[in-house]
Amino acid sequence: MNRQWGVIGNQGFEFIGKINASMSHEIKNTLAVINENAGLLEDFTLMADKGMPIDPERLKSLAGKIQQQIKRADKIVKNMNMFAHSTDKALKQVKLGEILDFVAALSARLISNRGIVLEIVPNAEPVVIQTNPFFLKNLIWLCIDFAMDWTGEKKTIAVSYKKVSGGAEIKLSKLDGFSNMPVDYFPQEREKAFLEALGGEMAICRKPGEISIILPGTIEQ
Repeated sequence: MNRQWGVIGNQGFEFIGKINASMSHEIKNTLAVINENAGLLEDFTLMADKGMPIDPERLKSLAGKIQQQIKRADKIVKNMNMFAHSTDKALKQVKLGEILDFVAALSARLISNRGIVLEIVPNAEPVVIQTNPFFLKNLIWLCIDFAMDWTGEKKTIAVSYKKVSGGAEIKLSKLDGFSNMPVDYFPQEREKAFLEALGGEMAICRKPGEISIILPGTIEQ
């Protein structure tokens, strides 16, 4: 088996496992909140059975909290479903803005646990490319995961995107810690494998601290 595809396969499974584990943990959190509020509703029922007055506003508040958690869980499940369908097609037209927002949503808990703020900088002009959506999401996550170690004191990563000649660019910036990064430390083997599979290139700017990913296949809208 080609070494490149071996690396991609192993990293792909790791990516799926990491994201699904994180999102299933979020679902468990929502269920825990729902269960807690359901317990309070049961307490109110017991109070009513004993003839004790119940504040309707408290019931309304509990119902609202339960509905909120159901909506949260529904959104998480929908994201998991969309993530699963990332592997449906090897090539697909995708909007970079939507891909970046989706990766940010998938990895929100993982990023928050590291104390990092991820800023997706919107672009008024849609940027559409034809690419492998699963490989692209995996590469973006690898770059974010790496960048989290090099944000410096600001603990912030800004991600922007735009059209460039012959393709599109995704840029991770505000990486103040890059000035301390060893030379040629990034990209590593797994990032290079995804870049090759996507036909892309990567440039590292130690000052002001940026990762630039250039991807081919821009489609005019």
